[in-house]
Amino acid sequence: MDKVRNTLVALAGAAALALPAIGMAQMNGPDSSWYVGGSVGQSKFDVDCTGASTCDDSDTAFRVFGGYMFNKHFGAELGYADLGKLSLSGAVPPFGTVSANIKAKAWDLVAVGVLPIADKFSVYGKLGMYRADSDLSASALGVSASTSDSNTDLTYSLGAGYDFSKNLGIRGEWQRYSKVGSDNTGGDGDIDVYSRAVLWRFK
Repeated sequence: MDKVRNTLVALAGAAALALPAIGMAQMNGPDSSWYVGGSVGQSKFDVDCTGASTCDDSDTAFRVFGGYMFNKHFGAELGYADLGKLSLSGAVPPFGTVSANIKAKAWDLVAVGVLPIADKFSVYGKLGMYRADSDLSASALGVSASTSDSNTDLTYSLGAGYDFSKNLGIRGEWQRYSKVGSDNTGGDGDIDVYSRAVLWRFK
């Protein structure tokens, strides 16, 4: 499994680095454009809540992004996402009730592949890397403590888009941030984000 994941990491990194070079040859193409946008939705943390008295594994998430389409099929995108937080509590003898929150934020760089399926509709996929910061805060017996850590891994997504005009479009998207976190922040786990986005193309 580790070999497969390492291979995917290498491929994603190569794709993210290669796409700008490909685009340099098509900078003045009829379908090339810069774009910016923002999304809001819900994140879900993949966590085992067995034994917890309360466990809220979903939260509001948002992302801002910008990118460049080299042509109507291929592009690259940079984004910053607030992935929300995981909140849980439970009895941990001899400490009594322990409460904990884990917050996560991430930068991501992805290659974008688009398949137009009608005049204004399209489907797309993204594959790349993220760099996440995770913050763990916990309290028990009236004492609070916190720690933080960073990690890098794969992110990928599937979505569909609709264009109101050559400039304005919307997206519906699922994006996964794989294995966010570390042993220092309670372990790692996938975070899925389901979102709606608005984007503006500079054409």
